[in-house]
Amino acid sequence: MKDALLATLIDEHATVEAFASLLAYEEKALASNDALASLPSIVEQKTELTQRLAQLEKVRDAQLTGLGLPRGRKGIEMACAGDARLSGQWALLKGSTDRARRANLLVGMMVNTRMEHNRRALAILRSESRGGGNSMLYGPDGRLPAFGA
Repeated sequence: MKDALLATLIDEHATVEAFASLLAYEEKALASNDALASLPSIVEQKTELTQRLAQLEKVRDAQLTGLGLPRGRKGIEMACAGDARLSGQWALLKGSTDRARRANLLVGMMVNTRMEHNRRALAILRSESRGGGNSMLYGPDGRLPAFGA
């Protein structure tokens, strides 16, 4: 039964590494001018990997229960006690998870920065189109107003 648990930890580690790689790709996309072209695909892949991780966690919890151990972190740490293969793989998984968490925070900050920039740009355009600014950039029909009109 511990061999199956080890296999699950290996699968989890590979999936978290794939997720972290995708976050690095997303970071590059967000820093580029062509983010909109690649972001939908990235979001779709992240969703699939997140679902896969949730499935693997359920499998791991079921395996822990089968070993007579509690579910979650406490159970896996108990299973790792005295088993070098499990503890080594668990350490790799925790390291990958920490790296992915930091990358996800960075991507989140980048997304928030872009959203704030867009919000401000829209506020400026809306203000000027209502006559609140110095001049209108574009009229309601999307054209520049005639000078002197």
